[in-house]
Amino acid sequence: MNFLKRFLGPILLYFSATTPVFAQEIAITKPSQVTFENLGSLIGGAVGLIIVVSLIITFFFLIIGGIKWITSGGDKAQVESARNQITNALIGLAIVAGAWAIMRLIGFFFGIDPFSLDIPTVSEQ
Repeated sequence: MNFLKRFLGPILLYFSATTPVFAQEIAITKPSQVTFENLGSLIGGAVGLIIVVSLIITFFFLIIGGIKWITSGGDKAQVESARNQITNALIGLAIVAGAWAIMRLIGFFFGIDPFSLDIPTVSEQ
């Protein structure tokens, strides 16, 4: 009972002293920064998004492999499975980093930005 008085008392006092907050109307508008003027910028944005998503997925696989290793309890099969998952995640990270570096090298040597491509189009004059 002493536990309830010590911890619930201040919490109840805090919530009883707060003032209510009412929602306000918010106008939802289209973001002005998200525009694709041509197919090349759409492809460049998609490539950048794919690289970021693959890095996030790789990070989660590393964390899951570490948790599996910690919770294996010394079982050799589970430790081996966790080690293989971590190794595969690091290989995936190296592949993604290599793809990003290759895209940057292509952009450097050819003078283009591969993450915002400008694909030429035929226009009538």
